Amino acid sequence: MLGAPVVAGTYDVDGATQYVRSRKWLPAGKENEVNKPADNGFSTAMKMVAGKWKINILCELGVAPRRFGRLRQSIPAISEKMLTQQLRELETDGLVNRKVYPGSPTKVVYSLTESGAALNAGAEGLCLWAEQFPSRADA
Repeated sequence: MLGAPVVAGTYDVDGATQYVRSRKWLPAGKENEVNKPADNGFSTAMKMVAGKWKINILCELGVAPRRFGRLRQSIPAISEKMLTQQLRELETDGLVNRKVYPGSPTKVVYSLTESGAALNAGAEGLCLWAEQFPSRADA
């Protein structure tokens, strides 16, 4: 097959696996470095809010601290299981505080941390942009 275009993929050459990307041969073991995104502030922020509901939750908590039931009412399309999962991830990432008040029944209030409030302020610009330039899928 002389003259055939090189296709990106995995090839076995003399018993060693080789990876091809953009017509360049990569030695075995270097394939993970090809599409590795740069670690910068934007990619870090995007990793922290990766999830269908996290931005909605951050926006709601940006208005005021909320209890679980109030959050559930303000985002009607989210299930309780998903809300719980997303809140736990946001808490693990240090964006949301979970304050438990003793008593019967136990009162739990969620609020933004300082870094969560800063991220929420940054996301506000994206929300304004999306309102100004709606996607073609919405049209």
